[in-house]
Parts: sequence; C-alpha cells; structure tokens
Amino acid sequence: MTQESPRKRRAGVLLFERFETLDACGPMEMFGTLPGDFELLTVARESGPVASVHGVRVYADYGFADCPPLDILLVPGGIGSRKELKDPAVLDWLRAQYAAVELMTSVCTGALLLAAAGILDGKRATSNKRVFDEALALSGKVMWIRHARWVEDGNLVTSSGVSAGMDMALAVIERLLGSEKAEFVAQNAEYLWNRDPDNDPFA
Repeated sequence: MTQESPRKRRAGVLLFERFETLDACGPMEMFGTLPGDFELLTVARESGPVASVHGVRVYADYGFADCPPLDILLVPGGIGSRKELKDPAVLDWLRAQYAAVELMTSVCTGALLLAAAGILDGKRATSNKRVFDEALALSGKVMWIRHARWVEDGNLVTSSGVSAGMDMALAVIERLLGSEKAEFVAQNAEYLWNRDPDNDPFA
C-alpha cells in the first residue's frame, strides 16, 4: 500500500499595528522552509499593509471577514498588542479561531491577547519575562510559567519573548512532522535551536 502524504497545514499569522517584527517573521521563516507542509498567510482586521514596531510594512493577505479556515494561528506580541487588548473585534476573532484551529500559538505579549480573550483560562502559559508582571496582573486565571522558553498545554503553545518564537515554531514542527524535519529547518536557517522548553536564560 502507498503511504499517504501528510496534509499541508494552513498557518496564519495575525498582524496589527506595531507588532514585534521577529515575533511574526521568525516563525514564518521556520514554517516557510517547508512549503510542502505549510501554507503561510497573514491576516489583520482588514487586508493591506501593516507596520511593525520597526516601521517595516508587512502585507496582510486577508481581513477577519474573509480569512479562510486555518490549521495553525500564530499571535505575535509587540507594543501594539496593548491596544488590541481592548478591541472586542480582535478578541472575538481570536475566540472563534481557537474553536476551529488545530494549534493556537503565541510569541511574547501575544499571550496577553489570548489571556484577554479568555483562551488561556485554566491553562499553563508563558510570555516575555520583561513584562511578566503585566501578564500576572492581566489574568489570575492563567497558570503563568515564569521559567520557560515555551509552554505547551494541549493545543495551546505560548513562548517567551521575540527570538523564543523560533524555538517554539521548531518545537511545533517537531510535534507535527517529526524531529528530522525540525532539524532540517534549523540547519537551513543556520539557527542554534534551543530544544529544551525549560532552558530559559532570560527568566
């Protein structure tokens, strides 16, 4: 019998004004190295260019209204996430996505958005250690893990700040596709993968 090929997963990246550039682009580099396994797309409230905190404009392929079904959603952080915490449209969209996706992931203060939406209630999660007290104050319903490079709890995967998103993305690739493919991606990027989620030098 012919072995069935793994299905291609659609990985969406949420964009908002003043998102942290590497939070989004680091994991996109990792997932994008495997075009046979992942289809990448970007989404914002409305399609069009969205400026990162560094002024780099990334084009959102879709708006909330016309975003196709996703298998994976990545929520980056950045200073702009504070504004999104108070936006019902963003929080409602995140809740709807969580009900449908295979994996919901975040980098840095993206976890605060998930917490504000109630998605992390009763779950283990982490965030950027420089704003960890902010995370604790935002929600006491989340089991925040201070000493963690990334944390997996069921279909939720949250990571610490900025570069930690690349370690988390590689862990997701390993989880879904095996260590061989994850190692290939890390080698291709000439990236020293921190494979231990508890090894957090910035905690």
